[in-house]
Amino acid sequence: MENPEIIIKLTSDEALVLSDWLEQVQMTDLSRLVDDAAVWAPLHRIAGTLDKSLSGIFAADYAERLEAARSRLRPDLGVSDIDEEGTDT
Repeated sequence: MENPEIIIKLTSDEALVLSDWLEQVQMTDLSRLVDDAAVWAPLHRIAGTLDKSLSGIFAADYAERLEAARSRLRPDLGVSDIDEEGTDT
């Protein structure tokens, strides 16, 4: 059986935000979040690939770049889109 590679394309904003999240996940107890050790290998591979591809993760203004990317990726929720409890409707 063939095992072709899968290619996933991300914008630079998506890659930056995902890289940061994966770093945070890796710093936690992965066994609490991921109940199957087989999942760890692809998670580490994705994180490593992102780290190699994103030169900005070592920039002095990394936090500002990350927040700007997060802001661009968040859906623009208007007041009418949020119910009284603050959840998306």
